[in-house]
Amino acid sequence: MNLTGFYNKLREVEATILEAFPVVVSLATPDGGKDGTVTEVTPKIAAKMLVQGLVRLAGEEEARIFRAAQAEAKRIADAAVAAAKVQLTVLTAAEVKKLQDAAAPDKE
Repeated sequence: MNLTGFYNKLREVEATILEAFPVVVSLATPDGGKDGTVTEVTPKIAAKMLVQGLVRLAGEEEARIFRAAQAEAKRIADAAVAAAKVQLTVLTAAEVKKLQDAAAPDKE
């Protein structure tokens, strides 16, 4: 393997990637790589995987759909975290009676 050529190609490909976090789609490989897995990576990693023939850059529509799905997953996870923070207070029967008496209108 020509390492100089490899790293030159790596730098060339990395220079063409304009996004801070490009979305890539995996390709099927002879060693068992699964086709169609979408992920977001750094430009350096994207360039390396592109040069190795493991991925392709996602199109605009693919990237938009992927990012929308990620945003929805984060929203759901944030909601689950917020729901887990619900605080409960255990009251005795006497405390409940006091609260009910304080809330009831005066009977005069």
